[in-house]
Amino acid sequence: MLDYRAVADVVAGEIASGKLPPGSRLQPQRTFAYERGIAVSTASRVYAELVRRGLVIGEVGRGTFVRTPDRLQSARISEIADAPIDLQLATSGSLEQAALMAPAFKNMANPATLFDAMDALGPFGPKGVGEIVARYLAHDHWSPRPDGILLAGGGRQAIACAMAAVCKPGDRIGVEPLTYPSVIRMAARLGLQLVPLEIDGDGVDVAALIRVHRAKPLDAIYIQPTIHNPLGFSMSHARRTALAEALEETGLLCIEDAAFAFLSDAAPLAAYAPERVVYVNSMQKRLGPGVGVGIVVAPPQVKDRIAAVMRAGGWMASSLSMRLVLSWISDGTAAHVSELKRKDGRDRQLLTARILGHVSPSAESNAFHIWLELPEIWSAGAFVSAAAVQGVAITPAGVFSAIPGRAPNAVRVAISAPPLKDLERGLHVIRSLLASVPGDAEIE
Repeated sequence: MLDYRAVADVVAGEIASGKLPPGSRLQPQRTFAYERGIAVSTASRVYAELVRRGLVIGEVGRGTFVRTPDRLQSARISEIADAPIDLQLATSGSLEQAALMAPAFKNMANPATLFDAMDALGPFGPKGVGEIVARYLAHDHWSPRPDGILLAGGGRQAIACAMAAVCKPGDRIGVEPLTYPSVIRMAARLGLQLVPLEIDGDGVDVAALIRVHRAKPLDAIYIQPTIHNPLGFSMSHARRTALAEALEETGLLCIEDAAFAFLSDAAPLAAYAPERVVYVNSMQKRLGPGVGVGIVVAPPQVKDRIAAVMRAGGWMASSLSMRLVLSWISDGTAAHVSELKRKDGRDRQLLTARILGHVSPSAESNAFHIWLELPEIWSAGAFVSAAAVQGVAITPAGVFSAIPGRAPNAVRVAISAPPLKDLERGLHVIRSLLASVPGDAEIE
């Protein structure tokens, strides 16, 4: 009997050779089984193996499509396009912002200051940092406890520390069905089972969350209530209130990822349930990707556990990065730079709406990305591939899917990173593709 992995190897070879090009649709499993002389159950395992290897993606109600490998997409962009346009990275920066931040480096040139900055830091940072960061994060409806603030080496490290502290291998952690890709990888490394939670345009469906937890208890949840990545929505006050009540009722802990929250005026979920929420933020979106400082605001019952994980993994913020960040916070630079990023995000959203019109559905006016649902004629894989051929890099929905093979037919378009002229050119490519059919787009 032919092993399903051997059949998967054959299909993988056909993908590598170009016989099955990116964006092409695989046969229905029953047809595939008949033509390959295998059982339908074996065909199902072949398709699952191809999904596991990252070679194909299943799109609900449409079928299974060959993915565009990162290396192929990069090659197409660099070889075909005169100036590649990266609409994958949801980051923002400018020389104007860098000029505001530069004086802090001059202050570090003093030998005594630099000597102090080269010292090691623990999870709670230098003396007094909790008060400084607490004032910086404070909202009209929330003021974090200074003694609950821990500093990690970045946003990802902060999330990983929180997940490892509140869960153990084998635990079930509820997530939005489309979520931050790094969390998917972290959960796999930590041996955690991701449980997709029902959502609507306002975030997690609270009644559905309670049903899932009662049917088989969850151990924690991880969500992005403010400017969700990739969907772009933010929870309303009413939904945050209802979710906070559910957390109190069930005793669940929630890890709140607030990476993009500085682009919104909404109060964090931590303001609604401070004893049930581990708030995670970072300075990487606020200031720049190279600023390696992540922030955790932990309730008392998990604070020491998170600190222990941070120490064990060596995931604390570096003293040099921490002192630079404290300087930018203290003199108002961090707030100023964040406001410039908000304005830039708003301007880019307006540009995007002007070019793409009604197909630009971002719920937040300052967001760094949009979520684009594709017309039936396009699959996400084919659309990403066609855009790559024309020098534009975008991200298919499958990258964000908590369950492999269960992605909607959509793409995320990050609009914050490229120069405005490049963004405009990239958006016109996307608009042209949306108005075309796959065959025509590949010929252009």
